[in-house]
Amino acid sequence: MKNSLLLLMLCSSLLSMAQGGESEIYIMNVSTTDSIFPISNFRNASQNPGYDNQPYFIDNSTILYARTNKGATDIVVQDTETLRSQWKYAATPGGEYSPQSIPNTKKVAAVRLDPSGLQRLYAYEENGAVSEIITDIQVAYFAFVDKNKLLATVLSDDRLDLTMIDVKQQQTDTLLINAGRSIHKIPNTNAMSYTVKNEEDKFDVFQLDLKDMESYFICELPVGIQDYAWIDESRLLIGSNASLFVYDSFGKQSWEKVADLSEYMIENITRITVSPNGKQIALVAEAKE
Repeated sequence: MKNSLLLLMLCSSLLSMAQGGESEIYIMNVSTTDSIFPISNFRNASQNPGYDNQPYFIDNSTILYARTNKGATDIVVQDTETLRSQWKYAATPGGEYSPQSIPNTKKVAAVRLDPSGLQRLYAYEENGAVSEIITDIQVAYFAFVDKNKLLATVLSDDRLDLTMIDVKQQQTDTLLINAGRSIHKIPNTNAMSYTVKNEEDKFDVFQLDLKDMESYFICELPVGIQDYAWIDESRLLIGSNASLFVYDSFGKQSWEKVADLSEYMIENITRITVSPNGKQIALVAEAKE
């Protein structure tokens, strides 16, 4: 019963952006080398009724995201300059969420939620092949360490557990309980980052050193914020309402406002990601009426 309730909660989390306002993917050009980010070429990349969420840069000019497609949620591939989109991967009976490329392969991974309630992490290939990445584990959110390992939050009883998954060996190692949804590989390091809810109901960001498997506190996210992205090895980026904020762990160690996007008539920024070269940002937000 507890697993069923948590699965329902996760479904609500995955689809929440489609309720009370349709989510869209917005892309902009930016210079992340400045203390104030100059924004240009701001555009609605999805322009699609329904659910558009969880953008991920494959490279400096291509993103993946979960997109409503004929009543289902599938993986779309989109060029960030031309905005041309393609359905390269097989449609399945379930809905695909949080698509990401698998390092050093041509495959894409996504969480699939089937109509039966079964939730698993799958690999997708352009030839239509679909295969389960890890068996008997309900992965909720994830990020790859390399093609054989990933850090994930896994459904367990009435909570999410932070778990290291060895795909090759089909083994799991639970690191901690009650983790958050935002997990990332930290650029230019041998480390990952994850979040945990603290006693004030805010989320703390931690760094996990992959060599000694020790965790170190980085910062606390502002109230109501769950999602962040890394610009480089020291700076985190978040969106709040219609503004962007940066935290520099090697600098002031405080959240500094770097851009106001209200002129573009958006609100409620959630998911956010930065291109590998730092020249583009993709984010999820709602169009302001």
